[in-house]
Amino acid sequence: MYKILIADDHPLFREAIHNVIRDGFPGSEILETADLDSALALTLEHDDLDLVLLDLNMPGMHGLNGLINLRNEAPTIPVVIVSAEQDKQIVLQAITYGACGFITKSSPRAQMTEAIEQILNGNVYLPSDIIRSQKATSRHTNHNESSIPPELLQALTRKQLLVLERMTKGESNKQIAYNLDIAETTVKAHVSAILRKLNVHNRVQAILSAGDIDFAAYLRR
Repeated sequence: MYKILIADDHPLFREAIHNVIRDGFPGSEILETADLDSALALTLEHDDLDLVLLDLNMPGMHGLNGLINLRNEAPTIPVVIVSAEQDKQIVLQAITYGACGFITKSSPRAQMTEAIEQILNGNVYLPSDIIRSQKATSRHTNHNESSIPPELLQALTRKQLLVLERMTKGESNKQIAYNLDIAETTVKAHVSAILRKLNVHNRVQAILSAGDIDFAAYLRR
Protein backbone atom coordinates (compact mmCIF):
# COMPACT_ATOMS: atom_id res chain seq x y z
CA MET A 1 0.00 0.00 0.00
CA TYR A 2 2.73 2.44 1.04
CA LYS A 3 6.52 2.39 1.24
CA ILE A 4 7.71 3.98 4.49
CA LEU A 5 11.18 4.44 5.97
CA ILE A 6 11.63 4.46 9.76
CA ALA A 7 14.90 6.20 10.68
CA ASP A 8 15.53 5.85 14.42
CA ASP A 9 18.44 4.53 16.47
CA HIS A 10 16.28 2.98 19.21
CA PRO A 11 15.37 -0.63 18.26
CA LEU A 12 12.39 -0.77 20.62
CA PHE A 13 10.86 2.38 19.19
CA ARG A 14 11.51 1.22 15.62
CA GLU A 15 9.64 -1.96 16.48
CA ALA A 16 6.79 0.02 18.05
CA ILE A 17 6.34 2.37 15.07
CA HIS A 18 6.74 -0.62 12.71
CA ASN A 19 3.77 -2.24 14.45
CA VAL A 20 1.74 0.97 14.22
CA ILE A 21 2.30 1.08 10.45
CA ARG A 22 1.73 -2.66 9.99
CA ASP A 23 -1.60 -2.57 11.83
CA GLY A 24 -2.80 0.81 10.57
CA PHE A 25 -1.71 0.46 6.94
CA PRO A 26 -1.78 -3.26 6.05
CA GLY A 27 0.40 -4.34 3.16
CA SER A 28 2.82 -1.43 3.46
CA GLU A 29 6.52 -2.00 2.77
CA ILE A 30 8.57 -0.82 5.74
CA LEU A 31 12.29 -0.01 5.63
CA GLU A 32 14.37 0.68 8.74
CA THR A 33 17.65 2.41 9.51
CA ALA A 34 19.44 3.78 12.57
CA ASP A 35 21.48 6.78 11.37
CA LEU A 36 21.26 9.72 8.98
CA ASP A 37 23.83 8.49 6.44
CA SER A 38 21.88 5.26 5.93
CA ALA A 39 18.62 7.20 5.74
CA LEU A 40 20.08 9.44 3.02
CA ALA A 41 21.33 6.40 1.09
CA LEU A 42 17.94 4.67 1.29
CA THR A 43 16.03 7.75 0.13
CA LEU A 44 18.29 7.97 -2.91
CA GLU A 45 17.92 4.24 -3.59
CA HIS A 46 14.13 4.26 -3.11
CA ASP A 47 12.82 7.41 -4.77
CA ASP A 48 9.29 5.95 -4.56
CA LEU A 49 9.15 6.30 -0.77
CA ASP A 50 5.82 7.68 0.43
CA LEU A 51 7.11 8.89 3.79
CA VAL A 52 10.20 9.10 6.01
CA LEU A 53 9.71 8.96 9.78
CA LEU A 54 12.82 10.73 11.07
CA ASP A 55 14.18 10.73 14.62
CA LEU A 56 15.57 14.17 15.50
CA ASN A 57 18.40 12.90 17.73
CA MET A 58 19.83 9.81 16.03
CA PRO A 59 23.51 9.64 14.93
CA GLY A 60 24.43 12.08 12.18
CA MET A 61 21.42 14.35 12.63
CA HIS A 62 23.06 17.24 14.53
CA GLY A 63 19.60 18.52 15.36
CA LEU A 64 17.69 20.10 12.51
CA ASN A 65 20.71 20.05 10.19
CA GLY A 66 19.94 16.41 9.43
CA LEU A 67 16.40 17.32 8.37
CA ILE A 68 17.75 20.05 6.10
CA ASN A 69 20.23 17.63 4.50
CA LEU A 70 17.54 15.04 3.89
CA ARG A 71 15.16 17.61 2.39
CA ASN A 72 17.95 18.86 0.09
CA GLU A 73 18.81 15.34 -1.09
CA ALA A 74 15.21 14.12 -1.48
CA PRO A 75 12.95 17.20 -1.76
CA THR A 76 9.95 15.27 -3.13
CA ILE A 77 9.71 12.72 -0.30
CA PRO A 78 7.59 13.82 2.69
CA VAL A 79 9.44 13.78 6.02
CA VAL A 80 7.82 13.76 9.44
CA ILE A 81 9.84 14.20 12.62
CA VAL A 82 9.15 11.57 15.29
CA SER A 83 10.91 12.60 18.46
CA ALA A 84 10.82 12.79 22.24
CA GLU A 85 11.65 16.49 21.87
CA GLN A 86 9.13 18.72 23.66
CA ASP A 87 10.58 22.18 22.90
CA LYS A 88 7.80 23.85 20.95
CA GLN A 89 10.16 26.28 19.23
CA ILE A 90 12.14 23.36 17.80
CA VAL A 91 8.90 21.76 16.63
CA LEU A 92 7.93 24.91 14.75
CA GLN A 93 11.44 25.25 13.31
CA ALA A 94 11.24 21.68 12.01
CA ILE A 95 8.10 22.59 10.07
CA THR A 96 9.75 25.75 8.78
CA TYR A 97 12.70 23.66 7.54
CA GLY A 98 10.48 21.38 5.50
CA ALA A 99 9.02 18.67 7.73
CA CYS A 100 5.38 17.93 6.93
CA GLY A 101 4.57 17.01 10.50
CA PHE A 102 5.86 16.42 14.01
CA ILE A 103 4.83 13.43 16.11
CA THR A 104 5.98 13.17 19.72
CA LYS A 105 7.08 9.72 20.86
CA SER A 106 4.75 10.00 23.84
CA SER A 107 1.71 10.14 21.52
CA PRO A 108 -0.87 7.37 22.00
CA ARG A 109 -0.87 4.65 19.34
CA ALA A 110 -4.20 5.78 17.85
CA GLN A 111 -2.95 9.38 17.60
CA MET A 112 0.20 8.22 15.79
CA THR A 113 -1.89 6.28 13.31
CA GLU A 114 -4.14 9.29 12.69
CA ALA A 115 -1.13 11.58 12.27
CA ILE A 116 0.53 9.28 9.72
CA GLU A 117 -2.77 8.93 7.85
CA GLN A 118 -3.17 12.71 7.64
CA ILE A 119 0.35 13.13 6.29
CA LEU A 120 -0.03 10.30 3.74
CA ASN A 121 -3.21 12.05 2.57
CA GLY A 122 -1.19 15.18 1.83
CA ASN A 123 -1.99 17.16 4.97
CA VAL A 124 0.33 18.66 7.56
CA TYR A 125 0.16 17.25 11.08
CA LEU A 126 0.89 19.33 14.18
CA PRO A 127 -0.37 18.45 17.66
CA SER A 128 -2.95 20.97 18.81
CA ASP A 129 -0.82 22.12 21.76
CA ILE A 130 1.97 23.01 19.34
CA ILE A 131 -0.46 25.12 17.30
CA ARG A 132 -1.68 26.94 20.40
CA SER A 133 1.89 27.66 21.47
CA GLN A 134 2.44 29.80 18.36
CA LYS A 135 0.71 32.71 20.14
CA ALA A 136 3.47 32.67 22.73
CA THR A 137 6.40 32.16 20.37
CA SER A 138 5.23 34.76 17.84
CA ARG A 139 5.83 37.50 20.40
CA HIS A 140 9.53 36.79 20.11
CA THR A 141 9.65 36.97 16.32
CA ASN A 142 9.57 39.86 13.92
CA HIS A 143 5.98 41.00 13.74
CA ASN A 144 6.14 41.66 10.02
CA GLU A 145 7.37 38.12 9.38
CA SER A 146 4.88 36.31 11.58
CA SER A 147 1.66 38.24 10.99
CA ILE A 148 -0.71 38.53 8.05
CA PRO A 149 -1.43 42.12 6.92
CA PRO A 150 -5.05 43.11 7.76
CA GLU A 151 -5.84 43.94 4.13
CA LEU A 152 -5.09 40.33 3.11
CA LEU A 153 -7.39 39.00 5.83
CA GLN A 154 -10.11 41.39 4.68
CA ALA A 155 -9.94 39.70 1.28
CA LEU A 156 -11.05 36.38 2.77
CA THR A 157 -14.73 35.46 2.71
CA ARG A 158 -16.47 34.51 5.96
CA LYS A 159 -16.33 30.81 5.05
CA GLN A 160 -12.62 31.06 4.24
CA LEU A 161 -11.99 32.70 7.62
CA LEU A 162 -13.82 29.84 9.32
CA VAL A 163 -11.69 27.32 7.42
CA LEU A 164 -8.47 29.17 8.29
CA GLU A 165 -9.48 29.29 11.95
CA ARG A 166 -9.96 25.51 11.91
CA MET A 167 -6.60 25.09 10.17
CA THR A 168 -4.85 26.96 13.00
CA LYS A 169 -6.35 24.44 15.43
CA GLY A 170 -4.53 21.64 13.62
CA GLU A 171 -7.62 20.14 11.98
CA SER A 172 -7.31 18.13 8.77
CA ASN A 173 -9.50 18.87 5.73
CA LYS A 174 -11.71 15.95 6.71
CA GLN A 175 -12.21 17.32 10.24
CA ILE A 176 -12.88 20.83 8.92
CA ALA A 177 -15.48 19.47 6.49
CA TYR A 178 -17.24 17.64 9.32
CA ASN A 179 -17.19 20.59 11.74
CA LEU A 180 -18.38 23.12 9.14
CA ASP A 181 -20.84 20.69 7.55
CA ILE A 182 -19.42 21.11 4.03
CA ALA A 183 -17.86 18.73 1.50
CA GLU A 184 -14.16 17.91 1.79
CA THR A 185 -13.68 19.03 -1.81
CA THR A 186 -15.14 22.40 -0.83
CA VAL A 187 -12.64 22.65 2.03
CA LYS A 188 -9.77 21.94 -0.39
CA ALA A 189 -11.03 24.71 -2.68
CA HIS A 190 -11.21 27.12 0.26
CA VAL A 191 -7.68 26.19 1.39
CA SER A 192 -6.31 26.84 -2.11
CA ALA A 193 -8.06 30.22 -2.18
CA ILE A 194 -6.73 31.08 1.30
CA LEU A 195 -3.14 30.32 0.31
CA ARG A 196 -3.49 32.40 -2.84
CA LYS A 197 -5.10 35.38 -1.09
CA LEU A 198 -2.63 35.37 1.81
CA ASN A 199 0.31 35.05 -0.60
CA VAL A 200 1.77 31.99 1.15
CA HIS A 201 3.10 28.84 -0.49
CA ASN A 202 1.70 26.14 1.74
CA ARG A 203 -0.61 25.24 4.60
CA VAL A 204 2.13 25.44 7.24
CA GLN A 205 3.02 29.03 6.34
CA ALA A 206 -0.66 29.98 6.58
CA ILE A 207 -1.01 28.31 9.99
CA LEU A 208 2.14 29.90 11.43
CA SER A 209 1.27 33.34 10.06
CA ALA A 210 -2.26 33.16 11.47
CA GLY A 211 -1.19 32.06 14.95
CA ASP A 212 -2.27 35.23 16.79
CA ILE A 213 -5.23 36.41 14.70
CA ASP A 214 -8.39 37.40 16.57
CA PHE A 215 -10.79 35.55 14.30
CA ALA A 216 -13.82 36.70 16.30
CA ALA A 217 -13.08 40.32 15.36
CA TYR A 218 -12.96 39.54 11.64
CA LEU A 219 -16.01 37.28 11.75
CA ARG A 220 -18.10 40.04 13.38
CA ARG A 221 -17.71 42.36 10.42
